[in-house]
Amino acid sequence: MTDTITSTHNPRIRALRKLRERKHREGERQFMAEGEDMLGAALDASAEPRAVFAVPEPPPELEALLSRLPRRTELVTATPEALAAAGSLGSGSRVIGVWDLPDIDAPVEPQAPGPAVYLHDVADPGNVGTVLRAAAAFDAAPVVLSPRSADPFGPKAVRASMGAVFGRPLVRSGFEAARPALAGHRAVALVPGSGQPLREVTLDGPVLFVLGAERAGLPQDLLASCDEVAHVPLDRERADSLNVAMAATLCLYEYRASHA
Repeated sequence: MTDTITSTHNPRIRALRKLRERKHREGERQFMAEGEDMLGAALDASAEPRAVFAVPEPPPELEALLSRLPRRTELVTATPEALAAAGSLGSGSRVIGVWDLPDIDAPVEPQAPGPAVYLHDVADPGNVGTVLRAAAAFDAAPVVLSPRSADPFGPKAVRASMGAVFGRPLVRSGFEAARPALAGHRAVALVPGSGQPLREVTLDGPVLFVLGAERAGLPQDLLASCDEVAHVPLDRERADSLNVAMAATLCLYEYRASHA
């Protein structure tokens, strides 16, 4: 273990801070996650960190996590002030981990029957992370992101995923490129106020739920490539649409409920 880092200008801290930006994550092929919950989720998913930065005198719960680190993981101690300078949380964090950035641009592998989600141009990283969390909760696989969707490995997306980013099948692909691997899945596009109510859609086989950003929705050419259009019924006097992460969660819940 190296000496405790005390300076907020330490080169290791500055390099860690740069991972908050997408260009540096992609350049270094690494990403970071902050907090005990994220480290615990990664270790539970057998996602081995390259390095872990932690406070010098960790509390018992963090000490227990650090004892689970693989032998190859570098453990670096840093003061709370140094960690706060590197992280994105206003309150700081007692631990920050660094992981290799997965290659999610590989072709979509053929998928087993079940639900899957395609997100078209969802730019909010919080929504992307929340969909990953919902997919983990309802055992959906995979989540496919269009090329212009938010980076799932940015700090906001990682936090919103509550660690699901470490264990979910995740691919970045255009819709048409992804379809051959999902050929057995019926593509159901979610469009506010259009098609059948979601609860009336037959969900007895593999389904690919296709969703776009709340404001922009789905383009016509993508809709034409889907097998069916559905919507979540709303009180139209109070709301015109739902947040895309909420809509995806309801889709996955309905699928699970139909197979209960």
